[in-house]
Amino acid sequence: MSTKVRLGIIGLGQQGGAYAKFITDGMVPNMVIGAICDTDPAKKELAASQYPDAPFCDDYIAMLESGDVDAIVTCVPHYLHPEMGIESLKRNIHALVEKPAGVYTKQVKELNEFAASKPELSFGIMFNQRNNPLYKRLKEIVDGGEIGGIRRTNWIITNWWRPQGYYNSSEWRATWGGEGGGVLVNQAPHQLDLWQWICGVPKSVYSKVAYGFRRDIAVEDEVTAVVDYGNGATGVFVTATHDLVGTDRFEILGDQGKIVVENSKTATVTRLVKPERELSDGMDMDDVRKLFMGELKSEDYYTTEIIEFESVWGGQHAGVLENFAANILDGTPLLAPGSDGIKGVRLANAIHLSSWTGKEVSLDFDEDEYMRELNKRISEEGKFAGRR
Repeated sequence: MSTKVRLGIIGLGQQGGAYAKFITDGMVPNMVIGAICDTDPAKKELAASQYPDAPFCDDYIAMLESGDVDAIVTCVPHYLHPEMGIESLKRNIHALVEKPAGVYTKQVKELNEFAASKPELSFGIMFNQRNNPLYKRLKEIVDGGEIGGIRRTNWIITNWWRPQGYYNSSEWRATWGGEGGGVLVNQAPHQLDLWQWICGVPKSVYSKVAYGFRRDIAVEDEVTAVVDYGNGATGVFVTATHDLVGTDRFEILGDQGKIVVENSKTATVTRLVKPERELSDGMDMDDVRKLFMGELKSEDYYTTEIIEFESVWGGQHAGVLENFAANILDGTPLLAPGSDGIKGVRLANAIHLSSWTGKEVSLDFDEDEYMRELNKRISEEGKFAGRR
C-alpha cells in the first residue's frame, strides 16, 4: 500500500459529500478518494463534476471488488451499516462505519464478531466527538480520579430541533422500518457514546419516551431516561427534537469534585481538597454557618478551572478519518474502535424497550423481546419488511 489510503465513500449525501470535501481540501493528508458509490443516478453527475478522478459505482459490492479502494466509509441509512461493514471486511477492505453502528444489538454483534475474526483489518466508527479536545480532556480528568468516584450524571441535550419538513424529506426518515427510531438513533448517538465513554456503562435504565409527541412521526421525539450504574450512582439523559431554543448541559458529580459542560464548548471543573464526606465529617455547625455566610475561603475547600478549546469546523471528522488511515498504515491506535459502537446501540435499545414495556430494563436485556417489539411497530407502519 502507498502512503495514502484509498477511501471508498458509500453514499454521496450530506455526510459522504462532507468527507469527500475534507479529503480533496487536504484536511486528511494520508487519504485520497478511491471511489464513490451511490444508487441515486443524479449523484453520478455530481461526482463527475466535483470529483472527476474518482471512479463512480452504483453497486457497493462492485466497488469493493474493483481494486480501487483500500477502505470504505458507510454514509447510508442505519440498518445498512453492519451489512456493508461485513461485506467490506469479507473482501479484506478496511471498514469505517458511520454512527450508529446499527439499529439493534443483534446485527451489530454480527458485525463485531466478524470484525474480530479479521484482526489484521482496521474497523472503526465515526464517533467524531471522541476527537473533540474538550471531551478528551474531561475523560482524562474522570479516568485520573481527579473528581473522585462518580455519584451522579445528567445530560440535557435538546438542541436537536428539527421541523416537520425535515421528517417529510425522505420516505425512510423517522420510521421504524427505515430508520429504526428517532432522536436516539439519528441525532443523539454521539452523546450516548460520550456519556458512556466518560462515565461508564450503566447496569439498567428506566425511561419515559414520547412517540410523535410534537411531530407527525411514529418514532421518538422526546426522551427522558434514568440509568443505574449499579453502585448507588445514577444518571439522567434528556433529549428532544422540538425545543427550538435547545439546551446542551452535561454534569458529572464526583465525590471529590464536579464537572459542568455548557454547549459542548466550556467546562467548569471543580476539585475538592478532600472527598466530600471527609469535608462534611470535619465541619461543625459554626463552620457551616461561616461557609454559608462567606466567612470561610472557598479555596480552603475547592479549586475551580475553566476549560475551553477552539474547534475548527470539520476538524473532528477529518481527524477521525486521518486516525483511521494511520491505523491502517502504521498501526496507530484507533480513537474510536468499531467494536465500541454496540454500546450506544445497546443503550438506545434498552431505552426503547423500557418505554415499550413500562419496566426498568437491564442493559443485558432479552434481544429477542426487543426484536418482537420492534417488528410489531414495523408491521404497524406497513412500509418496510420486518427485521430478523
